[in-house]
Amino acid sequence: MHDISYQFDRSRISSEEWETRCDLAALYRLLAHFRMTDLIDTHISARVPGEEGHFLINRYGVLFHEMRACDLIKIDHEGNAVNSHHGPGSVNRAGFNIHSAIHAARPDIACIVHTHTSAGIAVSAQEEGLLPISQHALKFYRRLGYHDYEGIALNPEEGDRLVLDLGLHMAMILRNHGLLAAGRSIAEAFNQIYFLERACQAQVQALAGGRPLRTPPEAVCELTARQSDDEIDQELHQLAWTSALRLIAGDREDYRC
Repeated sequence: MHDISYQFDRSRISSEEWETRCDLAALYRLLAHFRMTDLIDTHISARVPGEEGHFLINRYGVLFHEMRACDLIKIDHEGNAVNSHHGPGSVNRAGFNIHSAIHAARPDIACIVHTHTSAGIAVSAQEEGLLPISQHALKFYRRLGYHDYEGIALNPEEGDRLVLDLGLHMAMILRNHGLLAAGRSIAEAFNQIYFLERACQAQVQALAGGRPLRTPPEAVCELTARQSDDEIDQELHQLAWTSALRLIAGDREDYRC
């Protein structure tokens, strides 16, 4: 059951923010649909259109499959709630530190996804990281950052190192922790985390087979990465996103409320 101890005033926000809220709530539910959740932990954030320094993140304690547009909290880069009726302590502090640093440093990024899936954690603990052994993995060939584990991300100073390790990439493996993916739109961020997760799943299963692995030639790896370039794939991101929304269209409670 949702906490109804607060009142959400939709009249106080713009139509652009409401659309972003609906899309972000949908992305939370899609991660639940694809079993990429970790109870109330992990988080997705989105930049608020037209509002410098403001972004949306989940109200801590709401499960991903029940996320609604009104459950998202608008915060600034200092972690302060903006025009919110939610009480103190309602934002995951570690989530704030990870997301705020990247949003502040990368104005090209509109949405950031962080997950703790079994496959993602498994690959994050493997010394070689993501291996170029599948078409899904080749999407990230030499286009993937790595960040060493520093404990639960409660130290704001870690943000600078996260940004440095991400560089200009749209995805990163957090060593001994999980996955991070981003996008210039919510649709692109969904595409990034979906394929990064699938690449990790394929790697874990391939290694479990106990047989020698085959890696394509370097030229083919680079070609495949260029063919998957996200500048080219923006229309495909939107097409996949629109199709994916049908997977949650029948939810008992609408995310657009």
